[in-house]
Amino acid sequence: MKILGAIELWPARFHYAQAPVFNASTYLDFLHRLAPHYRRRGAILIQDNASYHKDSEVWTWFKSNRHWLEVHQLPPYSPELNPTERLWQYTRKTGTHDRYFASQGELVATLTRVFEDMQSYPELIRPRLLPFC
Repeated sequence: MKILGAIELWPARFHYAQAPVFNASTYLDFLHRLAPHYRRRGAILIQDNASYHKDSEVWTWFKSNRHWLEVHQLPPYSPELNPTERLWQYTRKTGTHDRYFASQGELVATLTRVFEDMQSYPELIRPRLLPFC
C-alpha cells in the first residue's frame, strides 16, 4: 500500500492519502488537498529525500506557493528526524504487526481504522510527536 502522510505537530493533526504510486503527480495531488488547510495561516513543510519530493514540477509548485509555504529538506538517511516515521511505527504496532490479511480489503479497512483513530483522537499519537515539538 502506498500512503502519503503529513502531520501538523502541535495539535497532532494527521493527514493521509492512499496513492497508486509514489511520484510527483500523486505528491502534488496530496499537496493540493493539504493547501486549503494551511494557505491562510501559513505552513512549514519538512520533507524527506524521496525522489518525487525533488521533482522540478513539485518545486515549481512550491515556488508559486512560497507566500504561505516554507519548505525544508531533511538530511539524507535520517528517518529518526521524520515524525511521520513515528506514526508509521504506531500503525504497524496497533494495526498490522503479526496479523494476516486474507485480502487487500481487510488491510485497507485496518489501516483506515488506525488512521481515523489518529485523526479523531490526537492524544493517541501526541506522545510520539513530543520529541519534535
